Amino acid sequence: MSWLLIAILSYFFFSLVSLADRYLLAGPLPSPGAYAFLVNFLGGLLFFLIIPFVGLTVPGFGQLFLIFFTGAAWTLGTFLLFRAISKNDVSMIVPAVGGFLSFFSFLFSFVFFPESATLNPSLCLSFTLLVLGGILITSEEGKPINKNALFFSAIVAIIFALAFILSKIVYLGQPFISGFIWIRIGGALSAMLLLFSRKVRRALSNQKIAAKNPAFLPFFGGQLCGSIAMVLQNYSLSLVEASQIALINALEGVRYVFLLVFVLILSRKNPLLLKENFSPKSIARKVLAVLLISAGLIFIALNQ
Repeated sequence: MSWLLIAILSYFFFSLVSLADRYLLAGPLPSPGAYAFLVNFLGGLLFFLIIPFVGLTVPGFGQLFLIFFTGAAWTLGTFLLFRAISKNDVSMIVPAVGGFLSFFSFLFSFVFFPESATLNPSLCLSFTLLVLGGILITSEEGKPINKNALFFSAIVAIIFALAFILSKIVYLGQPFISGFIWIRIGGALSAMLLLFSRKVRRALSNQKIAAKNPAFLPFFGGQLCGSIAMVLQNYSLSLVEASQIALINALEGVRYVFLLVFVLILSRKNPLLLKENFSPKSIARKVLAVLLISAGLIFIALNQ
């Protein structure tokens, strides 16, 4: 299976995570720090438990340091993303982070892998179409530009882009399964630093995740889908050439194509559950976005 199909499948599962996040961040689990802790710590714990079944290569001290730093970058990016969403309009943060992430991944890939600094015109066109489509499908008309939101979105994107590049470096020196598990363990250990915050500890103690809690199914369902999505996305990352890393980020718009389909289905049963703007202008913009994303995917497939 090609890296493109694996990456698309990962964004299918990420779209299910987005459904859970829309619900959780709206009320049941309002603390960005607590949510970032649970996402990264429980994710790391899950992959730690499967070590006896898959085996683990023990890296050297230098690689261990790089792995921990990579895991910490994922944790920091997650926390800053949720914090930005909690303080700004999500319709501004999401497309801004997506656009900046693709750009910084593209930039960092040439900084860290200068030997791959050859540009394929067709892939550059694919990259542009995917980024434009991703921004269109996640943005909303009539929203004023918030400079603070753009600034924090750029910071979040830089952290995530760095995490992607560092992950690729880890996979070049480690078998995929081993490298992935070590990164998740590093993310879990770094997430424990969030417990030094009294606000996070209070939020976790007040938010009991139990079977009777309305957040139980969305949270753990989202965690399961998120774990599957992370494995698939990182596997596609381990397969691509260094010059193609930014394309995986540019595929972010595919997540929102899937999400749009899910929202259309769910809104028939409960229009108020997941609010979405379906005005004529919004529909036209989303259709154009889907066409741009589809064209970008076609150009990538032709270069496989």
